[in-house]
Amino acid sequence: MATTASTLPQMGDTLFLSDGGIETCLVFLDGIDLPYFAAFDLLKSPEGTARLKAYYKPYIAIADEAGTGFILEAPTWRASPDWAAKLGHTPAALAELNRRGMALMAELRDEHESATLPMVISGCVGPRGDGYRPDFLMSAEEARAYHGPQIETYAREGAQMISAITMTYPQEAIGIANAAAQVGLPVAVSFTTETNGLLPGGQTLKAAVEMVDAASDPVPAYYMINCAHPAHFEQALMTGEPWLARVGGIRANASMRSHEELDNSSDLDAGDPDDLARRYAALRRSIPSLNVFGGCCGTDHRHIGAISRACAGR
Repeated sequence: MATTASTLPQMGDTLFLSDGGIETCLVFLDGIDLPYFAAFDLLKSPEGTARLKAYYKPYIAIADEAGTGFILEAPTWRASPDWAAKLGHTPAALAELNRRGMALMAELRDEHESATLPMVISGCVGPRGDGYRPDFLMSAEEARAYHGPQIETYAREGAQMISAITMTYPQEAIGIANAAAQVGLPVAVSFTTETNGLLPGGQTLKAAVEMVDAASDPVPAYYMINCAHPAHFEQALMTGEPWLARVGGIRANASMRSHEELDNSSDLDAGDPDDLARRYAALRRSIPSLNVFGGCCGTDHRHIGAISRACAGR
């Protein structure tokens, strides 16, 4: 049966966890060279694929111990044509690497899924341009055409959903949502914010959600916020307004630094895992629809473990 927004397991009452900041973990903690922060490039070798597989296992163990579900987010944030070309990959090679990403997620699901650990395979789609600033603006139709082939590969290879991660302006998110709709997959759209709670493109979270909902058919399954610390956006989520019912997940940064400060930093700011977890728990108490929790830049299994302990019960 095809997956729809209504049949995604995380749309129920069970809390779902995901992984942390895969790129920062691989670069700063494991010392792996990742040009352009492209984790998918590791899929070109058996050794790289094995390293990626090992990366996910501590997070799966946390979810298993906590009795939550788990979103298997493919390591494919940079696996789109422009970034692949910078790495020297042909379109055919890119398609193969995206297939390998889906195969790795399926392998992990087959090894670890159980009645008490439901798992969802998500095809991760990142921005065409920079993840911190809207330096490459597209219309919704241009975005649909650009991201469509990647999403079509995920649909053929068994993805249950698409995640549009680190969206900086609404039009690209609309294009991804419509490309996912064309292949019958539900999509979660995740925006990033600056320290003032606004998208890098200048929109409020409320305006961005309403713009994407108005231009997508069907609308995204839910929205998320990622690649920003809760201190940057939590005030925008504490208003009690109706649009907040569309927000279903958070993958926050560990650091309170701005995007500019993170860009210019040579060290990893892991922040305070317990403080981060307390902020997640406060948001979950305030917004009943929040049900998917992972991490972004600077977070690792310590942060997800703390979040699990803080949020496993309301």
